[in-house]
Amino acid sequence: MKFDYLVVGAGLFGATFAYEAKKRNKKCLVIDKRDHIAGNVYTKEESGINVHVYGAHIFHTSDKKIWEYINQFAEFNNYINSPVAVYKDELYNLPFNMNTFSKMWNIKTPAEAKEIIEKQKAEYKIDEPKNLEEQALSLAGKDVYEKLIKGYTEKQWGRKCTELPSFIIKRLPMRFTYDNNYFNDRFQGIPMGGYTKIVEKMLDGIDVRVNEDFFELKKNGKLSDGTEVEYDRILFTGQIDEYFDSKFGPLEYRSVRFETEEIDTDNYQGNAVVNYTEREVPYTRIIEHKHFEFGTQPTTIISREYSSEWKPGVEPYYPVNNDKNNALYEKYAAEAKKEGNVIFGGRLGQYKYYDMDKVLMAALDCVEEEFGK
Repeated sequence: MKFDYLVVGAGLFGATFAYEAKKRNKKCLVIDKRDHIAGNVYTKEESGINVHVYGAHIFHTSDKKIWEYINQFAEFNNYINSPVAVYKDELYNLPFNMNTFSKMWNIKTPAEAKEIIEKQKAEYKIDEPKNLEEQALSLAGKDVYEKLIKGYTEKQWGRKCTELPSFIIKRLPMRFTYDNNYFNDRFQGIPMGGYTKIVEKMLDGIDVRVNEDFFELKKNGKLSDGTEVEYDRILFTGQIDEYFDSKFGPLEYRSVRFETEEIDTDNYQGNAVVNYTEREVPYTRIIEHKHFEFGTQPTTIISREYSSEWKPGVEPYYPVNNDKNNALYEKYAAEAKKEGNVIFGGRLGQYKYYDMDKVLMAALDCVEEEFGK
């Protein structure tokens, strides 16, 4: 079998590239090491509920062209992300807004909230934050930091806030309006029927093989069923350090573990996303999947999320973009430029955290660079 492109990874980046390549009469083979397509946006229907298997994915963008592009493949509902945070026996709205401040300090006006925050910030006199804790205190004051940032962040990164670099929190959006919409983007929603159907439509008519290991194919020139494969170019969306056999050392990632269960109730927590900000609660949040699509099923499915250190064999989720890892990535990026027939893309191939709209933008930029407008 002869192809113009071998696309490694059937996630959003790889699927978008393959879709656009097919439109340009290029023949693609898309492979994925998992047993399904759609990468981390994979949704699986269980008991009539579309379960976000690898964590909650809410599509949001301010780019009208990207919104129109993704709407080719699905109809989106009008879901608005309005998470809730639980700290001990207290419950707060996110993002930090007047509902949050009113509950925290029993106040009503923006002026009252600003006065309290400024007073708390002034107590610390931090001009040049040396770590994440100092950065958060200098931006939000003690109460918001201790109740809503500290424990959650330490669980997410597996380190004390005093050991984390300040740049992780460059800014903290403070809204002095009674608005619980987490995103400021103009367009937002969840695809009706789940994300997997979007990727299925993108890959319609394209050769796709799951349960395929790229490195075995590269070594043997054969798929797992023995089919011989030839290709002119590669789009690689896996770990860039793994591609180069970690010759400069491994890049660091954070991972996420999920405990998912079906519960015999029609409504477990009343919201799609509930964060648990107390350090002593082992999970970072609970997702109740049916609420993303306003489900009325008789039972519900929840997922508890646990943040963890990444190790080989575990799915990497977030790059750890500190100075050490960024410098290491630059070495791999320099090697990547020498690989004349390989394009590196996506969060793992480019060692970069991407929201879904930014994945589409990056993939379409890649297409334009490869084929022209």
